[in-house]
Parts: sequence; structure tokens; C-alpha cells
Amino acid sequence: MDLSTKTELEAAAFRRLLDHLDQHKEVQNIDLMITADFCRNCLSKWLAAEAQARDVELSDDQAREWIYKMPYSQWKEQHQLPATEAQLAAFNAKKK
Repeated sequence: MDLSTKTELEAAAFRRLLDHLDQHKEVQNIDLMITADFCRNCLSKWLAAEAQARDVELSDDQAREWIYKMPYSQWKEQHQLPATEAQLAAFNAKKK
């Protein structure tokens, strides 16, 4: 497989991941952090870091909007729930 095809496949899989996360807004970032050690915010930070490494201008807010498909503040207001005691306990236990 040539590099161009590999890059296209990786990009397509990434877009599908973003669509999947968008279709499952009920999955909270803390749940992703507990189970997978990354969340939507991590994806936006990785995206911004890769842009910076390539001298491409992409602000943190722009990267978050790319990942969340809306302004982050809007996503938080509409979809983010307060973490439960169980979620916080699981998250804190994982950090140890």
C-alpha cells in the first residue's frame, strides 16, 4: 500500500470516529477517559499539535470545534453532564 492510500484510509477512519462520537453525545468525556485514556478534548489537542508541527494555523478553539462539530461552549451546555461520584471515583482510581 502506498503512503497516499494509507493516509487517505487513516483520514477516513478518523472522520468516521468523529462522526461516531458525534452520534453518541451521551458518552461523556469522563467515560472515554476512564475506558480509553483519551477523550474529545484529547483529540482536539492532538489535532492542534499536529497542525502546529506542520506550521498550519489552527487555534485550540478551532480544533475543539472541528472535533465537537460545534463550539465547545455550546457542546458543554447542551451535552455535558456533571460527573457522577462513580465516574469521579473510577477516574481518580485510574490516575493512581
